Amino acid sequence: MLHTCAAAAKVDGAVCAFVEPIALYPVRDLYEEGDHRWCFRHRSTPEHVPLGAPRIYGEGRDLLLVTFGNGVPMSLSVARRLERESIAARVLDMRWIAPLPERELLEHARACGRVLVADETRKSGGVSEGVITALIDGGFRGPIARVTSEDTFVPLGDAANRSSPADPQRK
Repeated sequence: MLHTCAAAAKVDGAVCAFVEPIALYPVRDLYEEGDHRWCFRHRSTPEHVPLGAPRIYGEGRDLLLVTFGNGVPMSLSVARRLERESIAARVLDMRWIAPLPERELLEHARACGRVLVADETRKSGGVSEGVITALIDGGFRGPIARVTSEDTFVPLGDAANRSSPADPQRK
């Protein structure tokens, strides 16, 4: 994906913001502990990932899990657990949050009939709002739910250097 951003900048003059989930830096496992599915040698010829193209994991038809970043390994783990309960889920890793993969979202949502958006960003103004809007605007009428982070205050200025009122270390 980073190679795609660099090529888009060079060829089209596009500006890309590449956001990496830092929490995944030490992770070696994709589906479950010990699988080492994310351990591989660097390819000298990078795979081209077109802007906006998602990645699909699985072919389940009961539930579509839509996610990105840190949500990918968590959603894959959930899909495996659901499989043990005879619920066939597929995971759509958006990979790009702008542009959203609207065509693929609709295609896979319709194939599954139910959607759960796993979004680590905030409930208000987070990525899941655009995903759900794209599904509804595209005509999807099946059940849609989302899991998000809570809305939180981001301290700026002097407030960033103060601990919360609930912090016992606060003086």
